[in-house]
Amino acid sequence: MRSLGSAARTVTEFLVLWLVSAVALVLTDLILPGVRLRPTPAGGPFDTIPAALFLALVYGLLSVTLWPLLVRAMLWVGPALLFLGVFAGNWLIMVLAVRVVPVATTERVADVLVLALVMSVVGSGVAGAIAARRDDTYRLMLVRRNRSRLRRRGGADAAAGEPGLLCIQIDGLGHAVLQRAIRDGVTPHLAGLVHRGSHVLTSWHTDWSSQTGASQLGILHGDNHNVPAFRWYDKPRGTVAVFSNPADNAARELERAHRPGLLTGGASRGNLVTGGADDNVLVVSRMRGARMGGRATGYADYFVDPASAVRTAVRLVAEVLRENVQAYRQRRADVTPRVRRGGLYPLVRAFTTVVETDVVVAAVVGDLIAGRSPVYVDLVGYDEVAHHSGVERPETRKVLRTLDDEIGMIAAVAAQAGRPYRIVVLSDHGQSQGSTFRDRYGKGLEDVVLDACHAPGRREGDSVTLGSRGRGAEGLGYAEASLRSEASPDVVTPGENPVVLASGNLGLVSFPRVPGRATREWIDARYPDLIPALVTHPGIGFVLVARDDDGSVVLGSAGSADVATGEVDGVDPLADFGPGALDRVRRTDTFDNVADLMVGGRYWPDTREVAAFEDQVGSHGGLGGPQNTPFLLYPADLPAPPNPLQGAEAVHEVLVRWRDLA
Repeated sequence: MRSLGSAARTVTEFLVLWLVSAVALVLTDLILPGVRLRPTPAGGPFDTIPAALFLALVYGLLSVTLWPLLVRAMLWVGPALLFLGVFAGNWLIMVLAVRVVPVATTERVADVLVLALVMSVVGSGVAGAIAARRDDTYRLMLVRRNRSRLRRRGGADAAAGEPGLLCIQIDGLGHAVLQRAIRDGVTPHLAGLVHRGSHVLTSWHTDWSSQTGASQLGILHGDNHNVPAFRWYDKPRGTVAVFSNPADNAARELERAHRPGLLTGGASRGNLVTGGADDNVLVVSRMRGARMGGRATGYADYFVDPASAVRTAVRLVAEVLRENVQAYRQRRADVTPRVRRGGLYPLVRAFTTVVETDVVVAAVVGDLIAGRSPVYVDLVGYDEVAHHSGVERPETRKVLRTLDDEIGMIAAVAAQAGRPYRIVVLSDHGQSQGSTFRDRYGKGLEDVVLDACHAPGRREGDSVTLGSRGRGAEGLGYAEASLRSEASPDVVTPGENPVVLASGNLGLVSFPRVPGRATREWIDARYPDLIPALVTHPGIGFVLVARDDDGSVVLGSAGSADVATGEVDGVDPLADFGPGALDRVRRTDTFDNVADLMVGGRYWPDTREVAAFEDQVGSHGGLGGPQNTPFLLYPADLPAPPNPLQGAEAVHEVLVRWRDLA
């Protein structure tokens, strides 16, 4: 009965598209004087309908035949042609149909082009409206397509057997934010898992570097040592390492090649690193030198289907418009804190919330049908929007609701799969909100450092300007890696000025001319005003720096703490950051690539706010507030994780244990 229902839906969708296209042809014939459909010999008011039906049918058949070839060609040319070509491809196919089918006449070439454009828009709109429905229609379409693809490749649906493990990461969603979303009905599918008792919701605690790169290296590879931030200055290479650079991520993986990854034998979808998987889609570490049409990106398998291509293109345009409207409403209502949301950001948001989500979700559906395990997918849309809109603003919650719908759809597909699946939903970090450091104090961190060093004014190529080139949220860098597939590292020419970088409310200050790690004594001798300017600044909570005696110290405005012993002199500079803060700082202090000065932005416990050094309303990367407490939602029949669960490497151990359960 289910197969009959699926066939009926397919036939209905085809008939709707065919009839609407024919009606559009008839209307175009009436409106455009240069286009004439050939009437039937019998005449009458409806004498052009047979010609319209015939032309619409041929157009549809040509689309099915030629579309995969056009898309693969556009994929190899580049991303701009891919998304514009979704409509242009339909247009070209209609031009061909008008030329080869003798049921229409035109007086000028321009008339044919206008007719083709009208048909492209109508066909795209109808197909997009059908496919964009977030219900059984779209889910069944994905299942049918993946089963057909599996059969063509000589495979079959997975047989029932040991449960597979599917991990769904909602990037940047904090534990407390999810609790409120469940309470308020924002995430009904996740709420259902909790309320039915099938899953248990708990929290875990990040390392000091509370960002996706450190968390995913820890979760997927079991080792995030020597990861002080999302971006840091690599002194031996003289470059800035950043997790949106495919070459840098590949290097991080190579350093951990001796460790078996969580996803060995499985699939990695939309992540920064592979986790040991050979089957990867939109994984940044595998995008170096990859073309959009290659397997590493996953675009070809997704966009080769016309319905998927049209659906995503329509939703991408809608998302760009939605972002512009929402940004205008924030400005009109004078919502604070807020940041500028123009430039490329609307396109970056649309990429993360629509394109990336559609491609990786479709890949996961294919994984479930094929019975792959383990599978780990990262849904990045919430994190990107929260950076610019706020952690729990109305538009951010709408994105979270959409991701919840995606998870509900994935769960429905898993229920249809040939093998049972244990579904774990988790996040890699949370986000903490607040006005930015620059908005609060009129200067950025790099300006404070430069002034305290009495350095000359900023010049083109000055190493300090790299701090402002941090590009804010990682969405832009991820989009660049996913589409362009190549990224050139920021090369620093050693000079007198320090390199200043930021990850949320964590700042990193490095001195390129100093081999190894600069000490407090060297810094005080060379730049006597720098450390005092930092520790007394109202937007800075503490500074970590090494000493000549091989120890390190955490400095605050009214006291200090010895890193090795924890001994406090005066007021503990880490007191506001909660229990465990010193342990996180102590671990980072052992890294080979820890910055010369690790600057912890201030945290206000009464409001749970931070002041990001980046241009972000919601931020993460350092210490303080919800950014350090992500969530873990796991099946109740699995062994409970340790409580407290501290660090991404500990999460890796838990997931490995669950993966290996028979």
